[in-house]
Amino acid sequence: MSNSAIRFVTLAMFTAALIAMPPVIPALAAGGGGDPPPSATPPPPPPSDTKATRTTHRGKKKTEKQSSLDAAAFAKGYREAYSTIYDRNDYAAAIEQLKALGHDEHPNVANLIGYSYRKLGDYKLSQVWYERALKADPNHVLTWNYYGLWQIEQGNRDQAVYHLSRIASICGTDCAEYRSLAAALEQPPGTGLVY
Repeated sequence: MSNSAIRFVTLAMFTAALIAMPPVIPALAAGGGGDPPPSATPPPPPPSDTKATRTTHRGKKKTEKQSSLDAAAFAKGYREAYSTIYDRNDYAAAIEQLKALGHDEHPNVANLIGYSYRKLGDYKLSQVWYERALKADPNHVLTWNYYGLWQIEQGNRDQAVYHLSRIASICGTDCAEYRSLAAALEQPPGTGLVY
């Protein structure tokens, strides 16, 4: 096998492994400020197939090598935005980074944009982005969790309970997202805790 073929196969295997690996979702400690520990790993990037079929301005289809490079660039940009949110708490910069990725339709991206707007106190825009994430993936458990915390902050405890039931139907009652939202719901109403 030639060097270029070996490189291509290695890159393809790496990309497939990156896409197939289960997401590691940050757990939110109830009353702990809502930020996951800095060691939390971001969810994996979306599949690169959304760009693989796009054409360039000349009408030529992108090659698989270009698609793989696009996926790698997206993964790098996503992780940088994730770090901007959870390591530096710079939510406005993270929103710009996430939007610049060009994957607003991906639930991980939309969810983090919604989270960032929520942390900035813009609840209307936060809601728009959470709903966009759920439209893209109705079983996106982290969005149900974050949106449930949003509901608590807004005083909508009945809605937060509904979100909790959605989480239970997706991953059960032992997953971190369920435990986090359940713990937040156990807090007395009106305590003013922000998650």
